[in-house]
Amino acid sequence: MSNENSGNGGKIIIGALAVALIGSWIYFSTSKTEIIGNYTTQVNKLDSAKNVLQADFIAVSAKADSLTQQNTALQGDLLSKSKDIQQLKSNISTILQKKNATDKELEEAKSMIAELNGKVAGLFTDLAKAQEENKVLTVKNEVLATENTNLNTNLTSTTKEKERLQDLGSTLNASAFSIQAVLVKEDGTEKVTTSAKKANTLRLSFQIDKNKITPSGTQDLYICITAPNGSSFSEGGKINTREDGTKAYSNKIAVQYVQNAILPISYDIKQGAKLIEGEYLVEVYNNGFKIGEGKTTLKKGGLF
Repeated sequence: MSNENSGNGGKIIIGALAVALIGSWIYFSTSKTEIIGNYTTQVNKLDSAKNVLQADFIAVSAKADSLTQQNTALQGDLLSKSKDIQQLKSNISTILQKKNATDKELEEAKSMIAELNGKVAGLFTDLAKAQEENKVLTVKNEVLATENTNLNTNLTSTTKEKERLQDLGSTLNASAFSIQAVLVKEDGTEKVTTSAKKANTLRLSFQIDKNKITPSGTQDLYICITAPNGSSFSEGGKINTREDGTKAYSNKIAVQYVQNAILPISYDIKQGAKLIEGEYLVEVYNNGFKIGEGKTTLKKGGLF
């Protein structure tokens, strides 16, 4: 009886130990699962927070890069602000690239991302202001360029006008015209007539007036004589005039002009054919300009 009770007591002890062992195993197994679960949760939370920061950082970095790429010629204060932004980006990137970044480091990165957003927004505002100022300056420069062009145009026009006036001012002037029809005989005797039939020579005289601008020296005069029928009298060549186009001239004479002095001119023009009745027009050209003219009318017949 004693032995039987002793055996049963041993079985009870063994059973109790087994239950305790199993319970202990279950406890430690459950505790380990909870620890691993808590760690995983913390890691997931950490990774999730890091991913959010990474996404925010990518977004603000894209804005910053867009600003600097579109404005490669930044200078002065804008350039300094751009460099600050690049340095801040580098600091944030260093933290986010760490595999085991701490909560404190992630908080620091979050703070710097907020600062980066502010700096990018500020740079955007400054650039927009600078662009508006550049537009205003561009308009002002265009206005100045237009005014400068107009000024140059006016200056050129003024210069040309001055040259034209000097050119015109240095051109001689002819006056006091006298045109006579003369009959010159073989023995040298001559008689003035108003009869076209009896005349064989036109005697032309006029004077070159005083001119303070024209320097002393040789001056070419072109004498254009137009007969009553519109043809050139005794054509000697053609000249290009400033105002009357190309004209045929009867005679070209070179005179020695003295500045600011009167120069009398007189010479005869003979023609083999008989003169015809009507009005003869004499025009004198110098420097391409007509400087004077005179007229005379010959009759069909009559006395000397």
